[in-house]
Amino acid sequence: MSDLLGKLRRAAGKSPPYVVRRVVRDARAEADRWRAPRRDRSLTPDRLCRELGAPTIDALWERCAARPWPFPSTRDDLGDLDRLCPEHRAAVLEAADRALQRRVDLVGSGEVELVGSGEVELGPRIDWLTDVRSGRSWPPAFSRGIDYANLDAPSDIKFPWELSRLQWALPLGQAWLLTGEDRYAEGARDLIDAWIEGNPYAWTVNWSCTMEPAIRILTWTWFFFTLHDSPAFADPDFRFRFLKNLLLHGEYTERHFERSDLNGNHFVADAAGLVFAGLCLGPGNAPDRWADRGLADLEAELPLQVTADGVDFEGSVPYHRLVTELFVLPAMYAEAHGRPVSAGWRDRTAAMAEFVAAYSGPDGGSPLWGDADDGRALPLGSGRRDDHRYLIAWAAQWLDRPALLDRFGGPVDEVLWILGAARTEAAAGRTTPPGESREFPHGGYRVLAHGADQVFVDCGPVGMAGVGGHGHNDVLSFEAVLDGVRLVSDRGCFVYTGSPRERNEFRSTAAHNTPSVDGEEINRLVRRDWLWALHDDTRPEVRSWSVTPTTTSLEVSHDGYQRLASPVTVVRRFELDGGEHRLTIRDSLEGAGHHAIEVPLHLAPGVEVDRSASDLRLRAGGRSFELTWEGTEGWELSEEASRVSPSYGVAVPTRRLAWCRTGAMPAVLEVRLSACPEGG
Repeated sequence: MSDLLGKLRRAAGKSPPYVVRRVVRDARAEADRWRAPRRDRSLTPDRLCRELGAPTIDALWERCAARPWPFPSTRDDLGDLDRLCPEHRAAVLEAADRALQRRVDLVGSGEVELVGSGEVELGPRIDWLTDVRSGRSWPPAFSRGIDYANLDAPSDIKFPWELSRLQWALPLGQAWLLTGEDRYAEGARDLIDAWIEGNPYAWTVNWSCTMEPAIRILTWTWFFFTLHDSPAFADPDFRFRFLKNLLLHGEYTERHFERSDLNGNHFVADAAGLVFAGLCLGPGNAPDRWADRGLADLEAELPLQVTADGVDFEGSVPYHRLVTELFVLPAMYAEAHGRPVSAGWRDRTAAMAEFVAAYSGPDGGSPLWGDADDGRALPLGSGRRDDHRYLIAWAAQWLDRPALLDRFGGPVDEVLWILGAARTEAAAGRTTPPGESREFPHGGYRVLAHGADQVFVDCGPVGMAGVGGHGHNDVLSFEAVLDGVRLVSDRGCFVYTGSPRERNEFRSTAAHNTPSVDGEEINRLVRRDWLWALHDDTRPEVRSWSVTPTTTSLEVSHDGYQRLASPVTVVRRFELDGGEHRLTIRDSLEGAGHHAIEVPLHLAPGVEVDRSASDLRLRAGGRSFELTWEGTEGWELSEEASRVSPSYGVAVPTRRLAWCRTGAMPAVLEVRLSACPEGG
């Protein structure tokens, strides 16, 4: 009842045309409860051929295979892979063999430890509808009627969804290209058939969120162009099942498109899925319409979701990676069909890659900023999960921007599988350039960087234009790398619906490296069961920004605690001295009255706290770092166990330091973290 009342209140705030469109759209979508099963049964081989304008299934198959595809699909496209990516072949074959054995480690499933390797063994008959960690299943039913969040019981829909994306099986196609062994293609075929059998059209939880069939379209299309001429894909019955279900995926995405008054990454994924389905299955009325609509929606949405300086508006670095992929890959596909995207599209995606170059640390990692569910469009690499640098090379080579390519340094496996050998050659062998301080005022981030030192600071608003979305309560929070060693980390995301309590903990103010006042959130939670919503309480203000050849300083404040009975303004000054590998953070709590202040510091996994010396030291990567502080009287330092989530569903132990003070305002605390001389 409360959800119904909430929907009615939200509807009351919308314009009448919007409400009418929403009612019509929902009624049309609900009609699929009866339409979808009939459509599934009636789509015979003859009808499929008539609808797509081909005489036979084999002719349709060959026509689709002859259409342009911009990504590598033959061994020749990969060139000398072993020279370009010396360790990649072994990693691909190992992953492919695990997929053949139906072993997966998705969204933390390895913690179940069902088999000796720590992976989950799916068995000969895959259960596509169960969360293995909780044992909770979602029985077959009409997709729109399924409560997939299931907040009343411990369960996580992410496992069935990630399992059904079949991205974990992409190495089967890669292994077939590398070896020519048909067992890999047979494994992919059998998994696709098993998925079709276990997920009738629109009738399981794996259809409940339109983003899921949209992402599957990308996976299935890649499988098609990679394996279409393999003996395993030669059977006409399989070809019919594959093409029929690819068509149904496109239909479902169009009919259940996730359009709202404020769109996010789901909208972008849906549009990308339509582009891939339309360009693969066309020409034809429906495929051509999908491609046109998907490209038009992406064109219109890009400047709404990505700021002028290239930052995705959802307040999450991992989602910035996903959205960048979802704008770049359809554009490359469209241009292969002679449909160039606009200059605005190209410039904005180049800016997105510039942001990637700025936030990528000297260690190759990325900040754990905002939500991180490890979502990808086409994950084809075998490197670190948190290495986003391939996006720099993608954009630089696709857009022909040599200056952007100069910002790239890192593995090229993800580059090779998207750009092919010829364009990967220019990116191979490059080293990461020294860090440079960059400001992204529209996106709300500052990166203080000199050489091997980097500090990533959130100076921006609540994610998703003030709604919350995938952003956290992290205003003025930061991550820090000194002398190439990651010392201070955000805590990451951990889970979504799997545990509302943990979800709210990991996105809370206390879980970030930013001061809290009286235990209050910087931005209040709207409701504890609204897991992607925050009140838009806080306005950050950058007061100063200064860059010299060796130092960068930033002063920023926020007014999130002005709502308290005795208001407090938080002012934070960062100074990074690259010559000394020293970071200084000065917090000034301006206001009156008595308040309880906490200033936390979450250490990166593997960083140890050493109190044996006369001062406090952090030890990591074979190095020592001195930690000192001073300030207004009354500060006390505590240390406790904490957790950081480096990937979705996984939490690893670490330490949390916190300076606490209860007393009159104003208050000041200055913390200095600096590298000790080698051996110190």
